[in-house]
This record gives sequence, C-alpha cells and structure tokens, in this order.
Amino acid sequence: MKTTDLVATAAANTFRSKTRTILTVLAIFVGAFTLTLTNGLGTGINRFIDDTVSSIGSSDVLTVTKATGGASASTEPQRYDPESITSGNTDPGRPGATTEVSALTDADISAIAQLPGVERVVPTKAVKIDFVQVDGGERYVAGAGSLIGGQTPQLAAGSAPEDTAALQAAIPQALVAPLGFASADDAIGATLTIAVSDPVRTQHLVEAEITGVTEGAFASTTSLTTTPALEDALFTAQNTGVPRDQLDRYANASAFVSSSADPAQIDEVKTALTDAGYAGRTVSDQLGTFTAVIDAIVLVLNAFAVIALLAASFGIVNTLLMSVQERTREIGLMKAMGMGSGRVFSLFSLEAVFLGLLGSLIGAVVAMAVGTAVSAQLGQTLFSDLPGLQLIAFDPVSIAVTTVAIMAIAFLAGSLPAARAARADPVESLRYE
Repeated sequence: MKTTDLVATAAANTFRSKTRTILTVLAIFVGAFTLTLTNGLGTGINRFIDDTVSSIGSSDVLTVTKATGGASASTEPQRYDPESITSGNTDPGRPGATTEVSALTDADISAIAQLPGVERVVPTKAVKIDFVQVDGGERYVAGAGSLIGGQTPQLAAGSAPEDTAALQAAIPQALVAPLGFASADDAIGATLTIAVSDPVRTQHLVEAEITGVTEGAFASTTSLTTTPALEDALFTAQNTGVPRDQLDRYANASAFVSSSADPAQIDEVKTALTDAGYAGRTVSDQLGTFTAVIDAIVLVLNAFAVIALLAASFGIVNTLLMSVQERTREIGLMKAMGMGSGRVFSLFSLEAVFLGLLGSLIGAVVAMAVGTAVSAQLGQTLFSDLPGLQLIAFDPVSIAVTTVAIMAIAFLAGSLPAARAARADPVESLRYE
C-alpha cells in the first residue's frame, strides 16, 4: 500500500464509527479550545504591553537617578534632603507622579556620559505647567513630557512632534473636548497656549503647535508630549530670574546605549551605573513584574488545558482499541496479503493523528471566533479606557505549534492500540469471530 493510499485509508477509517469519533474529537476540542484561547490572552496582553513600552520609552534608554536618594515612595515621614528635587517626570514619557529624588547636576551628567556603554546622556528638565488653553478658552491642568529617542506614542490623530527645534506638542485625547475641539482631527494644527510660573509666581505664556493627539494607556491621560525645544522654552520661562549656577538640578536623566545592545550589554551598563552611585532602569524593567504575572496566569490556564488534553488522550486510546478489536479479521487479512507490521502500525497511528488534527483545528477556529468577539466587546465596555488593547489576540505561529503539539499527543495516545494491531498474528486474526 502506497503512502498516499495509507493516508486516504486512515482518513476514511476515522469516520467508521461517527458517534465514537465525534465524542473523541469533542474531548480534544475542549483542550485545544482552552489552549488557543489562553495563549491568545497572553499574546494580546503582552502585545499591548510591548506597544505601550514603545510608546512611553525605548528599550535602549535607561532612566538614571541618584542611587543615594531614589524616589521617595514611602508614606512615612522623610528626612529633609537639601539636594532633593521635586520630580514630576521620573519615567521617560510618563509624567504625572510627584516624588522627591536626589538632584543630578551637570557634573553627574558628565560622569554618566563617561561610563562604558553609554553613548549620550540627556537630562530631564522638570517642568510644572499651570494650565493649557486654546484661543482664550477654558483653562485645564496638564503635565509635560518630551519625546526621547525610539519613543513611538500611540496616536488617535495627527503625528508625534518630530521637529526637535520647533515648539510643537501632542495633546492627550482626554483634553480634546475640554479644549473646545469637535474631534481629534480638528485639533491638528491649532495653537496651544501653555502657562508656567517662575519662582516669584509671575506667569509666562508659551505657544506651541498641536501636531497630534495621543491615546491614553499606562501614561498619564493629561500629559502633553513635547519637543525638546518646547521643553527648553518652558523650562527657561519657569526659571526666569534663577541664577544660572542653580539651574543644573535635574530629577533624572536619560542615558542612551547602542540601539543594537542586547540585554546582557544593557545589564553591564546598569552595573556600571550602580558602581558609580546611580540607578538605571528601562521601561521594560518597570513593567517586568506585570508581564511576569500575566505569563504566570497564562501558564496556569494552559495547565488546565493540558489536563483536558490528557483526558482526551484516554478517549483516543479507547476509541482505537475498540477499532482494533472490531477490525481484527480485517487486520489479519491485510497482513495475510503482505502488509507489514510497520504499515499496520502507521495506519492506526495516522487515524489517531487525524483525530488530533480534527479536534485541534475545530478548537482553534472556535476559539478564534469566540476570542475575537469577546475581545471586541470588552474593548468597547470594560476596557474602553485602554485604547489599543486587544485583550485576546492570535499569533499564527502559536496556533500552529498548538496544533502540532496536540497531534503529537494524539500520536502518542494511539501508539498503544497501533502497536497491538501491528503485533496481531494474521492466522489468529482471520479465525477471530
């Protein structure tokens, strides 16, 4: 019997007992459905995290602070530190949290730039905006955070500020309607007035062009995305009258490493920073715990799916053992006509593989349909505040790997009855009643 004939025969034999086959396929379907759905959940959430990381900071940029002070996250009373500085932007692209950190000076910036693996250092200039408004309209509170290299903010309309020498900004979607715009597209090209106060509470107004509207995710929903030129203009206005030698006080700095640096090289830079008395973290470090929790949850859910598949494997064993018993005379006839034991083994093994293929394909298709519908519904209701989140997303490679794994489990489950059929004595099989 040719290989093609063997495959065709195995496919036809799979449906000899339709009821038994359907029940076995349904058992495999449960495991395949669960595996596909939980993997899709992990893919969707991790993809959202990756998109968010790229929008709030680049993987080759470290946020550097003084290791001696660090962010004051404790609720306990803190000792006064004359070298501390209030930071409204401790994470690149994520302004909002007001914390006390030990100030970096120009000397620190130079020292960090000399460390091995660091290509350049850009100090983060803390800017506190009083309010923003358009055409003399209502005033609203907002934060500010400039773009850094590799940052790709998620946009609802327009584009990110690109001309580093121009006074440009992207406003968050949450401010579109309050500032008087009919839609996100309507805001593009408008002039935004930004007010900051100097140390003697004199207000200064700086105007900037709105180039885009950003979506809210993990970043603050009321933070402007500014160009370095606009950040400098706001910083200069805010520090009007401050002696020049008092301006070199920064909450943190962005240390750039090579864009081709691998995780090991980035770890070496972190070690060098620690040895020099500083602390460096990437955005991935800050979200790493969250990602680990998601992966752990998906792993536990996958474990339940594997248990379901193991239960289904016993169904495959039972189905094929009954098939072998019912076809004892047929097996004897095949072997009497010259079919070798290897071919008989392959025939029954292929039947098991077909059962696994049917169950996994049906499970994957149904899981994709259900997952897509559920994800769309949740995106419009429960997770409407997280634009861009597709809770359940499907990766073709992951689905293919899941299908092959289930077929492999089916093959292993079918090996026992297949081996029993291969060992059958043709004479005894032909006498079987």
